[in-house]
Amino acid sequence: MLDALGHSLHALVAGGGSLYLILGTLVGLVFGIIPGLGGPTALALLIPLTFGLDTSAAMLLAGGIMGAVPFGGSVTAILLNTPGTAPNAATVFDGFPLTRLGRAGEALGAAGAASSVGGVLGVLLLFAILPVAREIILLFSPPEFFMLAVLGLCAIAVSTEGKFLRGMIAAGVGLLVAFIGYDDVSGGTRFTYGIDYLWDGVPLVPALIGLFAIAQIMQLYIEGGAIADDPARVRVTRVTDGVRAVFREWPTVLRGSVVGATIGAVPGVGGTVAAFLAYSMTVQISDEPESFGKGNIKGVIAPEASNNAREGGALIPTLAFGIPGSAEMAVFLGLLVLHGMQPGPSILLDHMDVITTLMLSLAIASVAASVICLAVARQLARITMIDINYLVPIILPISLVGAYALNSSMYDVIVAVIFGAVGYLMQRFDYPKLPLVIAMFLGAVMEVNFRQALMISGGDWTTFFTRGLSLTLFVLILLSLAMPLIRYLLRRRKLARAEREDTA
Repeated sequence: MLDALGHSLHALVAGGGSLYLILGTLVGLVFGIIPGLGGPTALALLIPLTFGLDTSAAMLLAGGIMGAVPFGGSVTAILLNTPGTAPNAATVFDGFPLTRLGRAGEALGAAGAASSVGGVLGVLLLFAILPVAREIILLFSPPEFFMLAVLGLCAIAVSTEGKFLRGMIAAGVGLLVAFIGYDDVSGGTRFTYGIDYLWDGVPLVPALIGLFAIAQIMQLYIEGGAIADDPARVRVTRVTDGVRAVFREWPTVLRGSVVGATIGAVPGVGGTVAAFLAYSMTVQISDEPESFGKGNIKGVIAPEASNNAREGGALIPTLAFGIPGSAEMAVFLGLLVLHGMQPGPSILLDHMDVITTLMLSLAIASVAASVICLAVARQLARITMIDINYLVPIILPISLVGAYALNSSMYDVIVAVIFGAVGYLMQRFDYPKLPLVIAMFLGAVMEVNFRQALMISGGDWTTFFTRGLSLTLFVLILLSLAMPLIRYLLRRRKLARAEREDTA
């Protein structure tokens, strides 16, 4: 391992390796900032360009892209309520309210520092887990995947405090949307109404662009003014406040990083679940859960730490078994094959220098991307002071082009517009979006793995409780659902104690 790491450091400092890393970082930032593009698109465009490069240079380019994309997506999520990538949707819930309060610089500073720390921690966790990666991945089967999906859905119960019924309605709509398309188990189609486009279901990224970007543009245009509620209160010198908040909230950073790396290592679940789960856990254990969604800095730190840490986790099944842990990793497999490497156990023995080069580039790119963006954060924050009438003609076309660029399909644009109208109505009547997004993403995962688990066990429902990991996840589900009640009882106890002290 040490010899491989030494080879990677030499590749970084010699032969222009650092230039490849910087180039990959800049490309990743651009593709992360533009909604609808993201890491898979950037890596897909990168593959043919690396044909004439040596393997180390290709890994530095790929690592730079994968390390920079998550933070790039958070910039538009915070400033414009437009997640650059799907996992950045969790950052929107508190990042954009901070912008509306004139604290965009602080939110960007927190996101940048959390992304850097999360990226480094994710790589360190990858180093630690690689020797036992095979045993960890083999612990997961359909019962565990089902329980993991249910655990994510339980975030609905704790993230809509004061709006429980509306949250359940939004979740129900999300589940209905999730069940549209081809049924992998029965082999039929559902709710497609003869539209071939819907066979693959409703695409998540165009839906997110509509729910957040287009919906917010509609609301801002109707309200008028600037993105910040009071442009006179916007302070663009608070970047360092956000950075300090990350190092002050170490438990939040560590929790988000561990969740990101852990969930990222589970094939088929992905970074979106990790980001929302990290956000939900932060809300659950907070003493002031009602402050989330209104501009709580922890609501930015947790998902951003998770977003960057997940890349390290996603590499585990990709390298050890050739099973991609995320969309980026699926494209990355093609890059490995192009350079003569077959993902699987043999790569851990024969190409450890390639793995260490990739991990090193991921860690450095996470930090470099944050430094680059934080250097211009004050200028970026000034966007929130511009009158919305000037921003709408810019943001709206970018959002629609982002939706179209994903698959070069006008149907994706139509989906974005429809969900934009839905998102605006949800904002207008105060319905939370978080349950809708989680249910859309996890509904299909939960259903498929539930049915597969029953088919494997011959219809025996106890299969969900007879496996150690599945039972552990079930206990976590119960604890998650019990958290609101526990918080309520603790709050009542605190108030009763305060009343007794006042009377005494």
